[in-house]
Amino acid sequence: MSVPLLNASGCLDALMAPEVARQLDAFVTKTVTPLPREGNPPPRITETDSGMLNSIGLQNPGIEAFLAEVVPRLRELGIPIWVSVGGFSAADYAVVCERLDEEDAVVTIELNLSCPNVEEAPETAAELVTAARAATRKTLYAKLSPATWDVAESARAVAAAGADGLSLINTIRGLAIDPATGRPKLALGPGGYSGPALRPIALACVHACSAAVDLPIVGMGGITTGRDVHDFVAAGASAVALGTILFAD
Repeated sequence: MSVPLLNASGCLDALMAPEVARQLDAFVTKTVTPLPREGNPPPRITETDSGMLNSIGLQNPGIEAFLAEVVPRLRELGIPIWVSVGGFSAADYAVVCERLDEEDAVVTIELNLSCPNVEEAPETAAELVTAARAATRKTLYAKLSPATWDVAESARAVAAAGADGLSLINTIRGLAIDPATGRPKLALGPGGYSGPALRPIALACVHACSAAVDLPIVGMGGITTGRDVHDFVAAGASAVALGTILFAD
């Protein structure tokens, strides 16, 4: 069985490595917000014994510069483009989705509803999906956090709000301590953890959500081998997003 392969948002710069991006079935951009963001202060990436912590903070040029400067270059890749959308309120999500609605190079919008490195919007995930759904006709995937007691209930809520698919999962909050100083290694303290130890958590979320809703699921988290891809499909994913870029026959 052929499994569609994507990159996890933020793990590949297609403009720096177009030859890699063209091997994917679709390219997912870094998260775009209404206004430009410089991101969090450094250091904002550190390794751990079994993975990595990042606290990038949604650094991006903002939707207007993204549409004017980035999308025309992404169009040249010749593959479907998914745009990750973020914000700090339902209005933020609606603004970006509305601006993307008329961009024919963008086939899918992935709603980043669960970034652990920035302040969350006050609305629920379902309310954010509702706002986005009202602003665009494009396919909407809701990217959910594993840091919830019942991810299946979250899946049912965003499905009812108009999500066309799920992206599972985002990173989970973690902390690394510098043994020399006794202080956190990242400037802001915690960051989003990714790596092999995230895989069982992601598989459990995919398995639970695939039983709860009849939506396509992109699975991601800790994938490093072809066997990992197989496991995500077995758990219920219909496509796989790769952080460490992997190509499996």
